[in-house]
Amino acid sequence: MEFRQLGRSGLKVPALSFGTGTFGGGTEFFRAWGSSDVAEATRLVSICLEAGVNLFDTADVYSNGLSEEILGKAVEGRRQDVLLSTKTTFRLGKAPNDVGSSRHHLIQACEASLRRLGTDYIDIYHLHGFDALTPVEEVLSTLNHLVENGKVRYIACSNFSGWHLMKSLAVSDRYGWPRYVGHQVYYSLVGREYEWELMPLALDQGVGALIWSPLGWGRLTGKIRRGQPLPASSRLHQTSDQGPQVGDEHLYEVVDALEQVAKETEKSVPQVALNWLLQRPTISSIIIGARNEEQLRQNLAAEGWTLSPAQIAALDLASQQEPIYPYWHQWQFAERNPPPVPH
Repeated sequence: MEFRQLGRSGLKVPALSFGTGTFGGGTEFFRAWGSSDVAEATRLVSICLEAGVNLFDTADVYSNGLSEEILGKAVEGRRQDVLLSTKTTFRLGKAPNDVGSSRHHLIQACEASLRRLGTDYIDIYHLHGFDALTPVEEVLSTLNHLVENGKVRYIACSNFSGWHLMKSLAVSDRYGWPRYVGHQVYYSLVGREYEWELMPLALDQGVGALIWSPLGWGRLTGKIRRGQPLPASSRLHQTSDQGPQVGDEHLYEVVDALEQVAKETEKSVPQVALNWLLQRPTISSIIIGARNEEQLRQNLAAEGWTLSPAQIAALDLASQQEPIYPYWHQWQFAERNPPPVPH
């Protein structure tokens, strides 16, 4: 397994990491993803470690904390061999302060995650979303407190806008506090908006991307085909309205290109889609998920080989999206303001 630097930090992370949203199935939403119990989760963690994948990602809201609990039990006795990433900010509880990135909630949420994970430190602690009601200085001073007290090793964010991230980095620099070294973002062949502003920012500021839903919210599993109904087992039946929207024709054009490259490489459609992401700038790790051992082994095989330039160009062309303003205007000034990848 290839290891990559997480942004400008000194931490090395595997090119593929394992997302544990499938652990627990504690709510209807997460049951559509999966419902691994402790025994199955322990087996999946073992398969990952055998393949060199040692980064496991979760969040306090995944199955209302059950994912963290199961992950903690699955890594019991081998904590020194793994990197644990978790997230907070979204509502977990009914009280007024059970949400957000206030000092009150961050300290409370971090302590609760540590208990559920059965550990005394978190390797990468993410803010799951931006809290526009809490001053950025309060957020980052609290994260600095958690780092200085050994509860957190590195901080990262998720789902931030460009200005959210840049403002936060500027505040960290002003006061000498830890910077966000990672940004957990949605990016896939059917969702390339990350390239418009967040990728150039990450290149400029040294922020590593950790990719969630790299298969386009389950659309690039190889089971969706032009002119065919959704497979009976697809989580899109329950969650399609809660995730990124993709037009049917655009999806089919991307899938057609993926199928062609899959034939040329003798790989599967999802393996090609994941490998394309591994070639993009700023990518530190791609978070893969799996309901079972078979899916996990298939996804792990996306690493260790490389698409040809011609195959990458074919996928780029099929997945190209018309950018919104001001990006389409900026790209007309490519002589001095080039996009980070060809368009």
